[in-house]
Amino acid sequence: MNRKIILWSITVALGGFLFGLDTAVISGAEQAIQKLWSLNDFWHGLAVAMALYGTVFGAALGGWPSDALGRKKTLFWIGILYLVSALGSALAQDVNTFMVFRFIGGLGVGASSVAAPLYISEISPAKSRGQLVAIFQFNIVLGILIAYVSNYALQGVGGEESWRWMLGIVALPSLAFIIFVLFVPESPRWLIIKRNDEASARGTLEIINPGEVEASIKAIRASVHQEVTNSMGSEDILDSEDSLQRNTGRRVPFFSKKYSWPILLAFLFALFNQVSGINAVIYYSPRIFELAGQGASTALLSSTGIGVVNLIFTMVGISLIDRFGRKLLMYIGSIGYIISLSLIAYAFITESYAGITLFLFMFIAAHALGQGAVIWVFISEIFPNQVRAAGQSFGSFTHWIFAAVIANVFPYFANNFGTGSVFLFFTAMMVLQLLFVAFMMPETKGATLEDLEKRIMGH
Repeated sequence: MNRKIILWSITVALGGFLFGLDTAVISGAEQAIQKLWSLNDFWHGLAVAMALYGTVFGAALGGWPSDALGRKKTLFWIGILYLVSALGSALAQDVNTFMVFRFIGGLGVGASSVAAPLYISEISPAKSRGQLVAIFQFNIVLGILIAYVSNYALQGVGGEESWRWMLGIVALPSLAFIIFVLFVPESPRWLIIKRNDEASARGTLEIINPGEVEASIKAIRASVHQEVTNSMGSEDILDSEDSLQRNTGRRVPFFSKKYSWPILLAFLFALFNQVSGINAVIYYSPRIFELAGQGASTALLSSTGIGVVNLIFTMVGISLIDRFGRKLLMYIGSIGYIISLSLIAYAFITESYAGITLFLFMFIAAHALGQGAVIWVFISEIFPNQVRAAGQSFGSFTHWIFAAVIANVFPYFANNFGTGSVFLFFTAMMVLQLLFVAFMMPETKGATLEDLEKRIMGH
């Protein structure tokens, strides 16, 4: 694989590092801000989930700048959002100001979950696209791990104000991301599809697929032409360069019957990702460990263990995703979810917590191998070129709106119905996910984005 492609992918995937860091760093601060501002369950949940509500808007709107400004400029402004959020959250003097800046950070997280996988999928060779897009997920879990380690290291720094340091540290990698993203090229598919700039795209395509540049350009243009001129389907029209250029840049309605199948796939995939309970565990892991009888410091250390397990098994998932495919990883993950969540639920229902740390580690491993490794790859693959940004935005929006709701209501349901009952619900949802994988999910490994378009749209 060309080193430049790897470097570009790693650089853009740093948006995922900030995604994970910003998402998990609140776990070390959530109890401190609850005490500082005397928050009840509702306001506490809202303060924690406010960043996730930002991600909902960021994901919903992230497809627009990705198409209008380009993938590269969108990523640059995402870095600005992260920087502003980190500094503002750390300096906040009241809960309302805190929530505003956490919301801004959420906008960055949501938009990065659109723009970063989108960019990487569009610069990747088909045979290694899964691994390259999954670098984004690797960076998410690396960010989560660093957040847990940072929280553990910074506890006590500044006394009761240590939570400010925990949140403010995100500003440093945010600034680095802003600088690094200036040196990556624009997506060649965006240049051709949205700007009809074949000359600029050609240089990048020569690096991605040397010797296949003309074929790649023709396939990209043909996919656009097919989308907007279905009523003119004869082969002589399809091969007409004039016709292809006329259709380049035209908008195609996203919410239409013709896209109903990839829309349904993206919706269900993102829904199941969140009703596994993954963000409830990421956001509230110290609290969950404390509920199981661990002290505050031990709970933070156990949370760091969650980050380590997540990172290790994400690496395993990345190494397997292009070799064995997306579906096999989802089978393994779904079964692992069902077993681990059942054990966690049983532990809380019976108040027998001896194995709770192991069970939570099993759950994280199942997530990392399955949904964690696959989600951003799969959603970035299943939509046609012309509406890929809108499709990625829709999938991310679905993911984040359920993440926000679950993070917001978790304290309430855990306190009023029991933590065991909540994890029992997550278990039932993962049984449904296993059925989805078996009967609905297509395999996408090894095919070009244009070939996948033909296959999935021909469902």
